[in-house]
Amino acid sequence: MPVLGPQRQLLSPLNSTSPATPRLGLATNQTGPQCLEVSVPEGLFLSLGLVSLVENMLVVAAIMKNRNLHSPMYYFICCLAASDLLVSISNVLETAVMLLLEAGALAPRAAVVQQLDDVIDVLICSSMVSSLCFLGAIAVDRYISIFYALRYHSLVTLPRAWRAIAAIWVASILASTLFIAYYNHAAVLLCLVSFFVAMLVLMAVLYVHMLARACQHARGIARLHKRQRSTQQGFGLKGAATLTILLGTFFLCWGPFFLHLLLIVLCPQHPTCVCIFKNFNLFLTLIICNAIVDPLIYAFRSQELRKTLQEV
Repeated sequence: MPVLGPQRQLLSPLNSTSPATPRLGLATNQTGPQCLEVSVPEGLFLSLGLVSLVENMLVVAAIMKNRNLHSPMYYFICCLAASDLLVSISNVLETAVMLLLEAGALAPRAAVVQQLDDVIDVLICSSMVSSLCFLGAIAVDRYISIFYALRYHSLVTLPRAWRAIAAIWVASILASTLFIAYYNHAAVLLCLVSFFVAMLVLMAVLYVHMLARACQHARGIARLHKRQRSTQQGFGLKGAATLTILLGTFFLCWGPFFLHLLLIVLCPQHPTCVCIFKNFNLFLTLIICNAIVDPLIYAFRSQELRKTLQEV
């Protein structure tokens, strides 16, 4: 899949820039200027994928095991963990195959490797799209639980949650298949970038609105109990910090990858853009890091789920 950069293609493992140790160096571009290139060793990439794999498997197992967690909110979190799990499995599998090809342990049959590459690319793309969708679904679920608390259980029912989950998975698989089939069309890349921006805006609007409501509620409690103003400010700072972690992690981990896609459309031959393309492995590493961080933000904060994890 050329659009995702030669570094991660199974068909050209010898072109990958993956030294034995991490380095931050200047690579000379053929057009003149020097490029700041961060090389990610395959061993580190594989290790992060395995950590994410184990972590998200624990989340899925804990939610499936504890019936108290069988609610729409935790099902969305479980599906997010499953999506991150697919990201980890796909990247670990691709990295392992690349290492085996480079070591000569596998015969490089072009037809077989091409088919395997396409399957892995579909898995990676569908898991990425579904991860973004479930992050948005979690934000919507939390918004409804705050602003429509009395009607929450009638609005967010298990059948509706299951239909939403099924729709997200089907749409993700179809979208990823189309993306892999028509990756060389600018419209496809722009649709993916627009989807990322839409998810970012949706999450920002919902979480900022929830933070404003929470601060308003805290001020009302403070006035009722005649507490000091410092208590209100402390709550506001804590809420702002939580919001910064949520949106900041989302943007930092996903933003570079979608910037890469956007630049492929806008300036595929510009020297600066070519320099950015050289760091594609780093962008994929950030997505793997997001799969590691997601359970810490959305799952492990639940005391019930932490208790179940200890049992698991």
